[in-house]
Amino acid sequence: MTEPHDSLPGRLPWGVAALLLATGDAIAYRFGAVAVRGELSGLSRPGSGHCYFALKDIDGAPALLRCAMFRRAATLVNFAPADGQQVEVRGRLGIYEARGELQMVVESLQRLGTGTLYEEFLRRRAKLEGQGLFDAARKRPLPAYPRAIGVVTSLGAAALHDVLSTLQRRAPHVRVVIYPSPVQGAEAPAGLSAALRLAGARAEVDTLLLVRGGGSLEDLWAFNDERVVQAVAASPLPVVCGVGHETDITLCDLAADLRAPTPTAAAELAAPACDDALASLQVRRLVLQRALERAQQSHAQRLDTLALRLGQPARGLSGQLQRLADLAGRLRRAAQVRHARLAEAPVRLADRLTRGLTARLQAERLRLEAASQRLQAHDPHRVLQRGYAWVETSDGRAIVSAQALNAGQQVRAVWADGRAEMQVQRVQLLPEALPPTA
Repeated sequence: MTEPHDSLPGRLPWGVAALLLATGDAIAYRFGAVAVRGELSGLSRPGSGHCYFALKDIDGAPALLRCAMFRRAATLVNFAPADGQQVEVRGRLGIYEARGELQMVVESLQRLGTGTLYEEFLRRRAKLEGQGLFDAARKRPLPAYPRAIGVVTSLGAAALHDVLSTLQRRAPHVRVVIYPSPVQGAEAPAGLSAALRLAGARAEVDTLLLVRGGGSLEDLWAFNDERVVQAVAASPLPVVCGVGHETDITLCDLAADLRAPTPTAAAELAAPACDDALASLQVRRLVLQRALERAQQSHAQRLDTLALRLGQPARGLSGQLQRLADLAGRLRRAAQVRHARLAEAPVRLADRLTRGLTARLQAERLRLEAASQRLQAHDPHRVLQRGYAWVETSDGRAIVSAQALNAGQQVRAVWADGRAEMQVQRVQLLPEALPPTA
């Protein structure tokens, strides 16, 4: 007959906490400090400064390791962690008794991939340079006064806003055509290549801008894709590449006809300022006017000289003189008409610029009013008027967490119509507010 479990000598049952504690000690003794590579998932960083996340297996295996990084270690991380990033963590394994789960207390967090990507960047650069895609002889000059400019970027990118704002300010008369494409992710290379080919096939713009805001090497990696670089080099339109910040260099920058340090600079290089064009036009108008005046004076002097030389026979040439006078009059009227047309052009351009600035000012005013309304909606005093109250210390600092209270502490409750001094009798934290222990 089988003997009952609790009667077996030396086999007393474990308590749950004792078993978990012993298991955690065994794991810590067996593994010690370990390094693990994985993909960040479920990242959260509450107000306490601690960092909680899970690591998924990079190869896609159905495995998950929960991790906790306390504030001291989290402050030493030199980048902004985000879900999906591949990282290497170092720390110690243990058991989180509150849930009975395996947990890693992380002491350091480092990002993976940058070094490998840079090596791949150098390899691709050498390969494409050997194909002659970066030769200076291939670079084409940009049109001095483009009638239309194309922009290849994402519709939601901040770079698009910067380019449109710059072109509206500098050259509001230039038409802008947008060729949308993803600028980050697995689908970005194919999208960028297709957008560049589409712009070249439609041939509806004079210059093409390839732009994107700043980011890490991984964020800008689509602009190092061989398909995109080949599309830039094969474009029948001059391409200005403005990707990232001034210190960011991509292979598309090297293949483009002109590299701009930023998207805004790309727009400035592609279109001359309207004010500069108007000033140049004014100079040309003055030069033409003076040339016509000199020509008129020269012809008048020549006529006077011929009249003196002819003397009396000039009476027989009155018809010819009248014809010459008619021609001088026609020349003078033509000069006046030309002068009037040239004078009207700056006025029309200035009127268009004034209307554009007025519309932009009205839009900014509406945006400011909307922001003011949102600010008023978040006024804490309005919340108090709906029956709520806030709690603050005796010196006026807001208390936003029960963890900041201590028994016997003097606090003040504030309502919309008054306040009250109170003393904390007891503090009780909710179970989910308690920090995990390793």
